Amino acid sequence: MKKTYVLDTNVILYSSGALLSFGDNDVVIPEVVLEELDEFKKDKSELGQNARQASRIIDGLRKTGNLSKGVVLPNGGILRIETNGIATEIPLYWDKSKADNRILQVCKMLKDAGEEVVLITKDTFERIKADIVNIKSEDFYEKVVPQEEEQYTGRIEVYVSQEKMAQFFNKKPISKKDVLCYLEEQDEYYVPTLYINQFVLMKALESEKQTALGRFDGENIVPLYYRDCKPLGLSTRNAGQRFMQECLYADCKVAPLVIVKGPAGTAKTLFSLAVGLQKIIEEDTGEYRKILVCRPNVTMDEEIGFLPGTEEQKISPFMRPVFDNLEVLVDSDEKERYKNEKELQDKVTELFDRRIITTEAIAYLRGRSIIRQWVIIDEAQNLSPKQVKAIITRVGVGTKLILIGDPDQIDHPFMDSRSNGLCYASERMRGSHLCYQVTLKHEECERSPLAYEAAKRL
Repeated sequence: MKKTYVLDTNVILYSSGALLSFGDNDVVIPEVVLEELDEFKKDKSELGQNARQASRIIDGLRKTGNLSKGVVLPNGGILRIETNGIATEIPLYWDKSKADNRILQVCKMLKDAGEEVVLITKDTFERIKADIVNIKSEDFYEKVVPQEEEQYTGRIEVYVSQEKMAQFFNKKPISKKDVLCYLEEQDEYYVPTLYINQFVLMKALESEKQTALGRFDGENIVPLYYRDCKPLGLSTRNAGQRFMQECLYADCKVAPLVIVKGPAGTAKTLFSLAVGLQKIIEEDTGEYRKILVCRPNVTMDEEIGFLPGTEEQKISPFMRPVFDNLEVLVDSDEKERYKNEKELQDKVTELFDRRIITTEAIAYLRGRSIIRQWVIIDEAQNLSPKQVKAIITRVGVGTKLILIGDPDQIDHPFMDSRSNGLCYASERMRGSHLCYQVTLKHEECERSPLAYEAAKRL
């Protein structure tokens, strides 16, 4: 049966092309949504960009007919702007001047007229209120990403025979056909599907305590090449960090893109900075010119533009987590590190003064071609799929791009664990020979005993 999809403002702000995403079904935009979009059209962020693009799409469709009566969409559906329903009853205590309530009023009017109505909104409370008036509602995902527990982690636990384990310890690769996964629900083993560059934690069938770490290169499982490296004296403490270090040390020609997901305290930012500094300062091979650090919540919009100082001075308050990690890296002696705060600060400042590390707003990456740089995008879970694509396509020759973040700590109001750019990139780059990625686990938190305990309990 043909459905009528009513779009909330936040769906169009999330994806300007949303109204073209519902096949040959009808799409309705309440007039209050147009008013809210109009308020965003001058916004310099991605929300403003989407509002402007949506207005151009709707205006183009307007030229083909009458929007209040309905115009034909490219996929065969009908788009119309709905101004009716003012007299439709909704709960008396709901303020009819509020946009959310007005949208629900339109939905109820259409349903009362016999249409199969579905409200599309990214607002959780709006979906709850839709249930109150018996309106079906759904979230909107521009790109299809699985539920969080089904998402790609870049790692897998398998079992191998004692014989194959001995072969692997002798630096000989083993075939993907020699490994098995255990399905606890059915108490049986099966041969898993492995993706190129997927990391493998192997356990011996005869004794689970005997383990080995490897990577699937597309044909065989091979030993980790960089597992014993210690960037700036840092040592890995668990399997996840060893996998992460392998990602970071791999040559940019082999792995120009690295994606690291994981909870707070798993040393994602610390190791990303450490390996970059190791290659630029300690090894000094000339492979990379500098480290560029960006955070997606720094958009250099008007509210930041009013701040005094240079671009880096404006951004610096948002880069405090990066400075905290640098304090650890420039002085490895934990007992002496904080005895002279000025000396410690001078060491960190020198990295910026010498342009070994630079910071930049995400918005300023648009249109650039980044050559021979070590680029860290911190808190990448707050990127949209569109922003991730824009950033990855900026990568030029000799650049290594590292996306790091925690999908459980999303600050963007229109994104969640399925709609953010970090998880989208992880799913789409699964199996790419140019991408190494890994998801660290809560039990691999190494920040402090308290951080580990909180990761388990909270």
